[in-house]
Amino acid sequence: MTQDSPTLSLAEIAAHLGARLQGDGERRVRGLATLRDAGPEQVSFLANRAYLKDLPGTRAAAVLLHPSHAGECPCDCLTLDNPYLGYAELSRLFDPLAGRETVGVHPSAVVGEGVTLGEGVAIGPQAVVEAGVVLGDHVVIGPGCVVGADTWIGAGTRLHANVTVYHGVVVGERGILHSGCVIGADGFGFAHDGGGWHKIAQLGGVVLGDDVEVGSCSSIDRGALGDTVIGNDVKIDSQVQIAHNVQVGDHSALAGCVGIAGSTRVGRHCMLGGGVGLSGHLTICDGVQVTGMSLVTNSIHQPGVYSSGTGAMDNAQWRRNAVRFKQLDEIARRLSRLEKAGRGG
Repeated sequence: MTQDSPTLSLAEIAAHLGARLQGDGERRVRGLATLRDAGPEQVSFLANRAYLKDLPGTRAAAVLLHPSHAGECPCDCLTLDNPYLGYAELSRLFDPLAGRETVGVHPSAVVGEGVTLGEGVAIGPQAVVEAGVVLGDHVVIGPGCVVGADTWIGAGTRLHANVTVYHGVVVGERGILHSGCVIGADGFGFAHDGGGWHKIAQLGGVVLGDDVEVGSCSSIDRGALGDTVIGNDVKIDSQVQIAHNVQVGDHSALAGCVGIAGSTRVGRHCMLGGGVGLSGHLTICDGVQVTGMSLVTNSIHQPGVYSSGTGAMDNAQWRRNAVRFKQLDEIARRLSRLEKAGRGG
């Protein structure tokens, strides 16, 4: 927050969020902060009961919270049934990047032949937009980005600095691609002749739906024949690897360091925790949640929460358990023989 930050009145915020205001609607604020850190010109929020202990001592101008906690708030409050969703909406009002890009093509950018630019497009310094690209209205291409030939990028999408989008990729509207991500690189396809590897040309593309966000240094590979397809409103964290011909359904979310092997299909409304790995050629149905650091080697056909792996423990205990794990098969066989003997007796 700076002294030049835009200010909003609590009444304006309440109207934007559809929240009920209890307090002074004329009070003006210029930013957001946590309950502990907020000052008298900032709004805070309470969306997790774990932070209820910080509410009595907050110095915020107002707090966004559930109506059930309004009576405990020591300052003005904005009540919503879903305060976390309200916080998400409010954060965008104070986004310092909003509206700061300069419309037009920077003199150092390189724009190829036959490029179509919509209204209000911004192309930053040292960016390269190759021939035949179509950029929709209000697309932002950040400094140092490369957009390959014949790619189509929908209206309102932003590429932060140093994003690489290969040729023949489709990016939907209102997308956000963070620095260092690569969309449309070759999938990992090779044929082995017994002595060496022979590259398989990757002839497909990548299609990203609308409202997709891809984190920094994540990779989405192009298809070998058909396209790799990421559905609408999919959220992909940083350092995620999505291999060729993967399909991810609408509204799914992938946390950091997820890896999905080729031709796997992930359904709608799925959530993959940090470090999850999916083997290739699997089908994950709609509504599946896989907890962090799990390895999935078989298809999942029923919605629910799935886990694998073991939590951290004392090393000596882990070593003993690892030995016992190797003995499980023999223990199971011995138990089966004892059960059969008992039934026979």
